[in-house]
Amino acid sequence: MLFKLPCLLIVIFSILIPQINTFAIFPGEQASLRSVNAWKPTHTPASPKPSSSPTSTSSPKPSSTSKSPSSPTSSSSPKPSDSTNLSDSGYKNFVYFANWDIYNRSYHVQELPASQITHVLYAFWNVASDGTVSISDPNADLNKQFSVKSWEYDDGKTLYGSLKQLYILKKHNRHLKTLMTVGGWTYSANFPAAASTETTRLKFASDVVTYVRDLGFDGVDIDWEYPSDDTQAADFVLLLAELRKQLDNYAATNAPGYHFLITVACSAGAKNYGKIHLSEMNKYIDNWNLMAYDYSGSWDTHVGHDANLYPSSNMYITPYNTHKAITDYVNAGVTPSKILLGIPLYGRSFVGTTGLGQSFNSVGSGSYENGIWDYKVLPKIGAVEKMDSEAVASYSYDASTQTLISYDNVEVVKKKAEYIRSQSLGGAMFWEASGDKNGKDSLIGTTASAFDKLDTKENLLKYPASKYSNIVAGMPGE
Repeated sequence: MLFKLPCLLIVIFSILIPQINTFAIFPGEQASLRSVNAWKPTHTPASPKPSSSPTSTSSPKPSSTSKSPSSPTSSSSPKPSDSTNLSDSGYKNFVYFANWDIYNRSYHVQELPASQITHVLYAFWNVASDGTVSISDPNADLNKQFSVKSWEYDDGKTLYGSLKQLYILKKHNRHLKTLMTVGGWTYSANFPAAASTETTRLKFASDVVTYVRDLGFDGVDIDWEYPSDDTQAADFVLLLAELRKQLDNYAATNAPGYHFLITVACSAGAKNYGKIHLSEMNKYIDNWNLMAYDYSGSWDTHVGHDANLYPSSNMYITPYNTHKAITDYVNAGVTPSKILLGIPLYGRSFVGTTGLGQSFNSVGSGSYENGIWDYKVLPKIGAVEKMDSEAVASYSYDASTQTLISYDNVEVVKKKAEYIRSQSLGGAMFWEASGDKNGKDSLIGTTASAFDKLDTKENLLKYPASKYSNIVAGMPGE
């Protein structure tokens, strides 16, 4: 077997990178966990407090029954997205996979619980002001070798990295669809410019289609955090329309009859979603991934819940609530079955406090960043897990250290699954995969079990125009 020098360099690089890779968190409404590693260029807010916050408006609880790639061109008119019929397609269980997970977290695509999820959203791609969409970590995404055997078939046009593993995963799980996520908190700064002209929108959409074509995706997830005025909101609609048009054109030539997906990560804060054109966007969006978390944190003065479903009688405890956001989205013209309720696979901590609604001294340490703990390590030893039935939220408290951690447990997620069904929503979404537990305590598994039926629509495996020979061939032998 011949080992090429570039391959050896890739191996060395992949060994060294974890030593310098660190996950940076930048507080922002619904955004703090959607940033990338600190060794990459990042956007840092001027203030530790989110730029805007949802208003605390109580809503009645519902009844239980109630580098740039070469790009395809654009031509025909866009086709609006159809509403989801859950009786036919089943509920969706979306899970984000962050490309930095393979480093310090030692979590890989191969570990995703494929039988319990319907869609994987692979994060993140960057976007430039001219509309160019680019890979954020070539080593993780395209180059990392996961087995020596793979070198035997290298013809110089072979895809490696986590994206190869993602294609293999969907190949062996035909119900599993994959989407590329563009943006996120760190990579959203250039969205306003990228969406502002016909030329930049054409470039953005054609770049996305090229990545879908080359890497074998079933669609794209747009995470623009956040449009700040009416002009940007209107441009967002135009961007989605162009994206829909170009995806349909690609499908007509390369995958007749196949519907490539467009989803959007969206805020649960009224000051953010109140600025976008929800009903117009709904025409082109297959699913709204509602980021129903990060409701309280280091930017606050009092301890609150991270992801409560309903408001509390104590406004300090629930400055946000998910039910209000969903009610507002639906009232604005969003199809309920397109909404996916976001669930965090992490908790937020508060140290030096006597409990909910009280002041705190700091957020303390965390799994990888201060104040943030993976769900899989909660509750911490010595802490007592508690339930807030009014808000439908869970947390743990350690009186000896005066530490409160707000997070979703299995009981809360079961109630959220009931809510999803009662409100005819489309399913659940999780941020992000590496934080979950295994077995009966898995939150991803909890929703999968609670839904009568999961979406089993088949993914796409044929990408004849891909620049990668192993994608064109369908990963033979893998």
